[in-house]
Amino acid sequence: MADDGRVTIEEGVVFGTGGGRELKADVFTPPGEVKDAPAVLLVHGGGWRQGDRTQLRGYGVLLGRRGYVCVASEYRLVGESAWPAQIHDVKAALRWMRASATQLGIDPDKIAIEGNSAGAHLALLAAGTPDRPEFEGEGGNPGVSTAVSAAIGVYAPTLFWHEEAARGGVPILALHDQPSAALAAAASPLTYVTPEFPPTLLIHGTGDTTVPPLASVRMYEELVTANVPVELHMYAEQPHAFDAAPEFGRQCAAEMQLFLDRYVRQPRRAEPVTV
Repeated sequence: MADDGRVTIEEGVVFGTGGGRELKADVFTPPGEVKDAPAVLLVHGGGWRQGDRTQLRGYGVLLGRRGYVCVASEYRLVGESAWPAQIHDVKAALRWMRASATQLGIDPDKIAIEGNSAGAHLALLAAGTPDRPEFEGEGGNPGVSTAVSAAIGVYAPTLFWHEEAARGGVPILALHDQPSAALAAAASPLTYVTPEFPPTLLIHGTGDTTVPPLASVRMYEELVTANVPVELHMYAEQPHAFDAAPEFGRQCAAEMQLFLDRYVRQPRRAEPVTV
């Protein structure tokens, strides 16, 4: 615990197992006494085939300064374990956070999830599939819920396609070497949009040529139709991973904080406006 105004970072904390090995995370604890704090699971990108948990260290520090306990977790990459091992490991991290709430100093009912790129896909998929057996895996803490209070997707793939391209989609071949239409549908966060989907923040750059900006637009539209609280922030002309630039990273973190304050720290649904 930090008492000097700085976020404390504990690296390499084991949160579960997968594929016969330990899975690790870095924990970012806000300064001062931490008790019943809101929390955020941070899920890194890298096209499901590369990347590591250090990629979102900046968000861990920035949100940690604002009182959020952040957990940046790893997951098995596709080259190590085939899909759906990746979502299994994300779910294992969520279960560990909830089961370890007292030790982490968090409120188990105030856990959000955030991801960038491939990690944003996993974050949104996790948000839409709480406690669904096909996505839970065996990473530890059986019987603990994987529901989240809110989700944030930064340039998120939300729709996969097989053989026939879909507007705003990416090919399922990016995720699995033996693709099929059924797999594409099952892996797409858009498939799981219902009125029970948690409040969601979507961030994307209009100049993204890796994940089509329309991926976030389509997710936004589906969530609006389902009457789910959702925000979409589009950054003009910005490419994929634009928030790696410090000025954009700080701005995105500020948007995340405001959104999390409204829907996780002190959740309040807006009252209908009459005119």
